[in-house]
This record gives sequence, structure tokens and C-alpha cells, in this order.
Amino acid sequence: MPSRMKSTVAACSLVLCLALAVAATASATSATLRVVGKGNVVLAEQLIKSPKVSVKTSPKATCLGAGTGGSGKSVALKGNTALGLLANGAKTIKQLSPLSLTDHFSFGLGLCGVGKSVAKGKASWYLKINHKGATVGGEKAKIKTGDEVLWDLAPSYPYPEELVLSAPQQASAGVPFAVRVYAYNEKGQHKPMKGATVTGATGPTDASGKVMVTLTEPTLLSAAIGDAIPSAQEPVCLGSQCPAGS
Repeated sequence: MPSRMKSTVAACSLVLCLALAVAATASATSATLRVVGKGNVVLAEQLIKSPKVSVKTSPKATCLGAGTGGSGKSVALKGNTALGLLANGAKTIKQLSPLSLTDHFSFGLGLCGVGKSVAKGKASWYLKINHKGATVGGEKAKIKTGDEVLWDLAPSYPYPEELVLSAPQQASAGVPFAVRVYAYNEKGQHKPMKGATVTGATGPTDASGKVMVTLTEPTLLSAAIGDAIPSAQEPVCLGSQCPAGS
């Protein structure tokens, strides 16, 4: 083959490889990953780009019973799944690594641990997508761009309610404004949450889930109560200044 032709073929191959790489990146699912670990500590809350990913199972993943640990083999996960999103998050977020997974069961992968948060006793990892409990395992739970995926280390079943905070995006320094807190159950049904504490609030929420908040600086608001899953952080800007990380 003439050298000029070889160069042309090599160049075309390089262009094709780059095009395929760009296409793969563009097709990756981008969703918000929230992970709440032991003691309701928030381990992650950010947008994650999720292409196909490979994860390694662990013989130590025995949270589902003695002798149920993983084979130690690697398993391929689709990026448009809840477990694929978690696995991609664990690649870049220190608190999520390592994942402890078992492939012992025929029905799918079992999740035992995320970082230092490991399911023990009656505790288990609870999966919600857009505030509704998943009915299939994480590697089969399909997600799409724009979804919010929540993994929570629940202390036992029935699973705790998930708090959602509604707040304005803009406020004025020193001027009170209202926020509301709702509790979502496993079916995605919600109700006002009474008694929740909110960042910067004058007291707990009332029977309608409402409370007044006064800020002197841009703040990421959140709500919490008891064993309920804490709300995602909601940024409130004061004028042109917004909280860091928002």
C-alpha cells in the first residue's frame, strides 16, 4: 500500500475513533445523584454524566446473608440505570468509593456498601427515582437525563419518608420569606411536613409545612426531621450573589 494511502487510512481511522468517542460521551445520561449514608449523612448531591461503566463485585458483600458475597468478577452496567449512575459517581466522588456489590443472586446485583456506609442487620439501600421508590434492582432501574436518583441507607423497612424543600431562588438580605417542606412516601405521594427544621428558619415548620426564613448571606437551604431522609439543598441567592456550589 502506498505511504500516502496508509496515511490517509490512519487519519480516517483516527477521525472515526474520535467521532465514536464524542458520540458515546454525548449519549451518556446526565442525572442528579443523591446518596445519603449512615446517620443521614449526605455523601453526594450533584449532577453526574453516566456512560457505560464496569464495576467489580466483592466476596465481602454479604449484607444479604452469610455466603452471599460476590464472585469478585467485573460486571458491565448501562449508563442509563440507577446503579450505573452510582458507579460513575463513585469514580469521581471520594465518599462513594468503594462500592460493595454482590452478584450471588440470579435476580441481579445486590448493593451492600457505598464508601464507609455499609448495610448491616435490618439496614438496606433504598432507591428512589424522582421521589418514587424503584420496583426493580438498581442495574435494571432505567433513568433519563434530568432525573433525580436517590440512594439512601435506610435503617429498616418500612422505608423513611423523603423530605423535599420548596424555596424561592431569590431573596433580600434581612427580609423574611416563606419556605415549605413536604414528605414523600415510597409511592411518590406527598404531604406537608410539620416540625421539620430548616436552615435559617425562625422555628420548625407548621401544620402546612410552612416556616419563615431570614438570611443575611446567600445560603443552601435544607430540611431535616428525625429519621426522615433530609431534603436536597436548595440555593437561595441574595441579589446577584449566590451560594458557592449552586
